[in-house]
Amino acid sequence: MRVLLLSDTHSFLDETILKHASEADEVWHAGDIGNPSVTDELAKVSVLRAVYGNIDGGILRKEFPEIALFDADGLRVMIKHIGGYPGRYAPGVRDQIKRARPGLFIAGHSHILKVQRDPSLGHLFMNSGAAGKHGFHKVRTLLRFEIILGQIQKLDVIELFPR
Repeated sequence: MRVLLLSDTHSFLDETILKHASEADEVWHAGDIGNPSVTDELAKVSVLRAVYGNIDGGILRKEFPEIALFDADGLRVMIKHIGGYPGRYAPGVRDQIKRARPGLFIAGHSHILKVQRDPSLGHLFMNSGAAGKHGFHKVRTLLRFEIILGQIQKLDVIELFPR
């Protein structure tokens, strides 16, 4: 399964993102979508899974959950927009992770690209940075990877034009 992970589009979507999305079996959006047209367009080119973020209004909060928990080719995945990161999880997130026991925990919000293991909770953590133009980040980023029999393989960082 080929996955494209993005976050923090803040209503921005361009042809480059759509091209990468169309090459994925699934696109996962870790919140701060901005405008529903972003997820509408992504859903036209791939299977979409998303959570809402802190800037997302009522329409997006009705369409998407705060936390997504699902299995993808044998890998338990948990996505939450404001999640923090290993060693500095947002309040309550550590307990949610302990209950869900994901092999992969994904967060957005920080606009900081980060992939690291959490040996204390036994999962891989990912934050794809920010795909949109709003925020302090200098380069827009996405993550692309494959899941094969519950294992993440071929992890790539996609750097887009500077914001």
